[in-house]
Amino acid sequence: MSGAPPEKGERIAKFLARAGVASRRAAEALIAEGKVALNNAPVAHPATFVSPGDLVTVAGKPVGGKERTRLWRYHKPAGLVCTHRDPEGRPTVFERLPPELPRVVSIGRLDLTSEGLLLLTNDGALARRLELPANGWLRRYRARVHGVVDPQALAALAGGTTVDGVRYGPIAAGLDSRKGENAWLTLSLAEGRNREVRRVLASLGLVVNRLIRIAYGPFQLGLLEAGAVEEVPGKVLREQTGDGTKTKSKK
Repeated sequence: MSGAPPEKGERIAKFLARAGVASRRAAEALIAEGKVALNNAPVAHPATFVSPGDLVTVAGKPVGGKERTRLWRYHKPAGLVCTHRDPEGRPTVFERLPPELPRVVSIGRLDLTSEGLLLLTNDGALARRLELPANGWLRRYRARVHGVVDPQALAALAGGTTVDGVRYGPIAAGLDSRKGENAWLTLSLAEGRNREVRRVLASLGLVVNRLIRIAYGPFQLGLLEAGAVEEVPGKVLREQTGDGTKTKSKK
């Protein structure tokens, strides 16, 4: 048979993501900064392959092989940003996590003033996969809004909407309660673009003054207190994320 032989090992950016060092994109940035070495030689390109037995270091520190994939539910309080380092010096989610947690990345983000369920994992590849709208996982939110709620306008969001030239996908939105000009809504959406809920509701004349994510796919915020973090049992993680995770997990 003709053709090139199959490639061995895995790309170093993917290796670093699976080892829990950083997301694949952040790993590529570390490579560009010259902080990653393979067998004591600087890595110049993220397409470099790692084979079993190779020594990989980041900033001079050895990186172990693939760790057991783990997932945590975290109740993000308002006032924290979902980055490891913030150029504006604002407090971050990762600064507030318990010190015993390994290095983790978030699955999706919540903006500074939003709160609620944030999933964390030590597997950057899993994070990337679960963020994709193609997996069909819905993000569910409760929003407290100020303004006059039009139930028909909310129902129309199920067909998608365009705001300032940006097309947003279907949103299932319903009115939970209303008191004067304040109301609570529940919304479900699959895409979760940056500030999507706030922008879409603003187009209906509603100002969001509190936004809480209560579910991400099958995982629920439940009674988890603000600032608390709780690991998802391995069996539940494997059941909810498919066989691909099972091959990377240890019992």
